[in-house]
Amino acid sequence: MFILNILAWILFGALVGWVASVLMKTRRKGLLRNVVVGLVGAMLGGWIASFFGIGAVGDFSIEGFVIAVLGAMLFIWLLKRFF
Repeated sequence: MFILNILAWILFGALVGWVASVLMKTRRKGLLRNVVVGLVGAMLGGWIASFFGIGAVGDFSIEGFVIAVLGAMLFIWLLKRFF
């Protein structure tokens, strides 16, 4: 089950990273970057959401997905600003 959980998070990160990159118009960066941006964005979004007491990214839900995408978009925006 542990490997299935890791695969689910990788797929979730890829989907979140892809959606965020489409929304931020940076689509041409590749699958690995989408996974990293998605996972970091999910952590960042979950961390920020925890301050406001909304949702949890640990749940595979629409609310968690939106929080993860918003976090990934913030992460992409920060990457654009610094690099």
